[in-house]
Amino acid sequence: MKLKVGDKVRVMVGKDKGKEGKITHTFKNENKVIVEGINLVKKHVKPDNSNKTGGIIETEAKIDASNVMILDKKTNKPTRIYHDVDKKTNKKVRVGKSHEKLD
Repeated sequence: MKLKVGDKVRVMVGKDKGKEGKITHTFKNENKVIVEGINLVKKHVKPDNSNKTGGIIETEAKIDASNVMILDKKTNKPTRIYHDVDKKTNKKVRVGKSHEKLD
């Protein structure tokens, strides 16, 4: 998976198409991410020690990583990313379509 926590992404497919947000959590084995404010679902919660009243809460659900695209920092448009080796440091870095480093 080429996405990391903190990346700003735009949803390309689904009920939240066109919305933007930051990645708060990644699930590499499932190829899914959680984006803040995206894919909100209602969850019924029973009362317990931490939540005295219980009730219905809205929480963010997982979304497939293939349904989001990272935003380019300069143009603020969705871009594809790939890995390349930095010649100075010999480390693997993420590079956007405009050939600019994302990390």
